Amino acid sequence: MTIVEMLEQSGILTLLGMGIVFSFLIILIISITLVGKLIHALGVDKDVSAPTKSAPASGGNNAAVTAAITAAVNEYQKTN
Repeated sequence: MTIVEMLEQSGILTLLGMGIVFSFLIILIISITLVGKLIHALGVDKDVSAPTKSAPASGGNNAAVTAAITAAVNEYQKTN
């Protein structure tokens, strides 16, 4: 087997391998898209749990946070 024949064979194998990988990726993208559409059509992607209560935007906790931030900024300014 000559060098030219080996290069031809390696080129064919490279193209064949890249084609197989490309085909697999296309099939994977199509299947993920179809499953996503199926899940959306069935309504499984909706969150059925009730929303949880979050902390109020204003309250006594904000004063403590503000004091902590002010103390940290003052300490930083003293050292630098």
